[in-house]
Amino acid sequence: MLDLDQIYKLLPAVYRIRDADIATQSRAGLDPTDQQELKALLATSGPLPASDAARLEELKDKAQRGPLKSLMAILAEQVEALEESLLQSYDDLYIETCQEWVVPYIGDLVGVQGLWDSPDGSFSLRAAIADTISNRRRKGTVPALETLAHDVTGWDARAVEYFQLLATTQFMNHIRPGNLSFADVRKANWQMLGTPFDASAHRADVRNIEKRLGKYNIPNIGIFLWRIAEQRLESSPALPVDKWRFCFDAIGRDTQLFTKPATEQGSSQRATPLNVPMPINRWMMLANKYSYYGARLSIYIDDSSWLSPPGDSDICVCDLSDKLDASGNVTGWAHQPQNVIGIDPVLGRIAFPAKLPPPENVHVDYCYGFMTSMGGGSYSRPGTGAGTPDITIRIPADKPTIQAALDYAATELAGQKNSATIEISNNEYFLETPNVVLGEGKTVELRGKDGNRPVLVLSGDMLITGDDSSVFQIDGLLIAGGSVVIPKTTLTGVPNLLSELQISNCTLAPCDIPNIISVSKQVAVPRIRVEAVDVSLTIDSSILGSMRSVEASTCTLTNSIVDAQSEVEIAFAALDSAGPGAALIVTNCTIIGKVHSKEIVLASNTIFVAGTADIDSWAAPVIADQLQQGCVRFSYVPANSRVPRRYRCQPVDDDPTPVFPAFTSLKFGDPAYCQLAQQSGPEILEGADDQSEMGVFHDVHQPQRIGNLRISLQDYLRFGLQAGVFYAS
Repeated sequence: MLDLDQIYKLLPAVYRIRDADIATQSRAGLDPTDQQELKALLATSGPLPASDAARLEELKDKAQRGPLKSLMAILAEQVEALEESLLQSYDDLYIETCQEWVVPYIGDLVGVQGLWDSPDGSFSLRAAIADTISNRRRKGTVPALETLAHDVTGWDARAVEYFQLLATTQFMNHIRPGNLSFADVRKANWQMLGTPFDASAHRADVRNIEKRLGKYNIPNIGIFLWRIAEQRLESSPALPVDKWRFCFDAIGRDTQLFTKPATEQGSSQRATPLNVPMPINRWMMLANKYSYYGARLSIYIDDSSWLSPPGDSDICVCDLSDKLDASGNVTGWAHQPQNVIGIDPVLGRIAFPAKLPPPENVHVDYCYGFMTSMGGGSYSRPGTGAGTPDITIRIPADKPTIQAALDYAATELAGQKNSATIEISNNEYFLETPNVVLGEGKTVELRGKDGNRPVLVLSGDMLITGDDSSVFQIDGLLIAGGSVVIPKTTLTGVPNLLSELQISNCTLAPCDIPNIISVSKQVAVPRIRVEAVDVSLTIDSSILGSMRSVEASTCTLTNSIVDAQSEVEIAFAALDSAGPGAALIVTNCTIIGKVHSKEIVLASNTIFVAGTADIDSWAAPVIADQLQQGCVRFSYVPANSRVPRRYRCQPVDDDPTPVFPAFTSLKFGDPAYCQLAQQSGPEILEGADDQSEMGVFHDVHQPQRIGNLRISLQDYLRFGLQAGVFYAS
C-alpha cells in the first residue's frame, strides 16, 4: 500500500527541496494550535510516551509540508481509500466477510426473498443466508426449524412437535414408553411443566396454533423464542448482608440467575435447557448441579480468603427466602447451611456455612437476564470520545481511586493537552463521592473498560463543574446512591460554565439502596440534577431514576429508561419538582412518571407511562409549557396531556376503545423490566415510525424479526403442518 512518503519520493529531488524551502519560509504547515503543541513537545525533557512521540513526528512532518507535499497528502488519502475499497470488494464476495449492506444482495442470489433487513439494526440475517443451502437440504426436520428460527431472529429457539406429546391410546406394535398419560407429581418440578421442555402428555387442543390459541394437536409445531438474553458478569463483588450471607447483585437486589448457554454440537442437535438463556430454578440446579456450577459455567464463587475456591461438592441448592416474624419483619433467611455453601439461583443469594470462619473478598461469576445490552453492563461498548485522548489514566494500575485519577487528569490538562480518559479495568466497588473540576475547553471521560462494569457507590452528591466549553463523559458504570449534580456555581462561588454532560451505557439505580459495606442505606432520590444554565445533558442507552433540571438547559434522551418508580411520581421537572424542566428531545425511550418540560422539542417512538393521583397538584401527567413549538410523533402519550402537535400517536382522541401499553414488569432489576406484553396490541407493538415497537426496546426490532420468521417458516414446514411462534421469555 502506497503512503505519502512513498508517493512523495517518486517526485524529482529538486521539486522536493524547493517545496521544503517554501514550507520553512511560509510556516503554513502548522496552525497556531499545532505550533504551540510542537513547541511544548520539543521542550519536554526525558523520554516521551509512545503516543506523544508519534504525535511529535507527525507535527514535524506536517511542519515541513509545502504546497506540493500537501497536494501529495491529498492524493495519498485517495489512493489509500481506493486500495481499501478494492480489498473490501473482495471481502464482499463472501457472506462471512461482507459488509452488512451487502447481506441482502447475497441473499437474493441464493433465493432468500421477502425478509426485512436493516444495516443499522440490532440483528443480522447473515447467519440465515449463510445457512440457506444446508437448511434447504434438511427441510421439514425439527433441528432445521430450530436453526432457521435462531438464524432469522438472532434469538435462541426450540421447536416442539406437539403430536408427540398427545395423550393417546397407543398401538401395541409401536409402543412409546416415554409418552405416558399421567405425570409423576414427585418429579413435576424437575420435568419443567409449562416450559418448552415439558415432556408430559396432554389432551388434544384443536384451536389454531398460528394465532397462539392452542398447542397440542397432530399438525402443530411450536417455535419458542428466548427474547431475554443472558448478561454475564465475571469476578463481580458479592454484596455482604452480614458475615455469612451475600447477594450476587452488587447493589443487593434479588436477582434471578440465568443459564450461560452452551454451544450446540452439530446442526442435528436439539436445544436443551443448557443451550438457551433460561432462568435457573432450584430444581433444575439440584438435578444437574455440575452443569450449572463451576468455572466458566453459569455460576461460580471465587473466595480468595480461602486456600482454594469452593468446589462442586462444597455447595448445595436451597431456598434462601426471607424469614418473617409475626409482624412481617425480616429476621433472616429461611435456611443457614452448617457445612456447605447454600446457593439460591432464584433470588441470587449465597449463605456460607456457619461452622466455618466467615469469608472475605467474595467474588462471583453469574448471568442475569435482560432484553438487550444497555445500562451498566460488561458488554462491549463504543467509546463516547472522538479520536484518541491526549492522556489515558488506568484504575487501579495508575491511580487507586476515581478522585485521584480526576485530580491527576486536571493537573495534566493544565497545559496544552485537551482530553483525558479515565478507564476502570475491574468490577470492584468504588466507595467515594468524586468532585469533578474541568478547565476551559477540556474533555474528560470516565469509563469502564470493555468487559467490565465497575460500581460507584455515592454517599452524597457527585458535583461536576467546569469552565467554558468543557465536557464530562461517563460510560459503562453502575452508580448507586447519591445524585449526579451540575451545580449553579463552583466550590469557589464562580458560575459553573460546564458545556455538556454525556452519560452512556450507565445505570443510575432508580431504587432504594441498602447498606453497601461502609455506605449507609439511602432512599431513592432524583439521580440527576442540573442547576446550571446552558448545559447540554445527553443520555444514551442508560437506565436512571428521576431527573430535575433548570429551565434554561437542554436534555436529550436516546434508547433509555427514566424510572420514577411509579406513574404518579415525578420523572422529569424543575428543581422544585413542580415547574418546567429543561427542553426535552426524547427518542426510543420509556419514561415512568410525570413529565413537566419547558418544551418538548421532539418525542419520537417513546412511551410516557404517567398518570395523576386522585389528589394531585399537576393538571396533566405530561406537560409542555410551549405548545406552539415541538412535535410528538409515533409515541404513547396519556390522555389529557398537554403536549405540542401530535402525529400518529396513541391513544387516538376519537378511538372508542383506547389502547395503552401493558408491561411484563416495571420493577427495576427484573429480567423483563420494561418489556411490552402482548396485551399492548399492534398499535403499541408496531406503532413506531418503522413499524417496530414504541419504547426503549425499539431497536430490538421485534416485529421485524417475527415477520421474517413467519415468512421463512412457510418454506420450511412440511405439507399439512402449522407453526405457532411463542415467547419463552
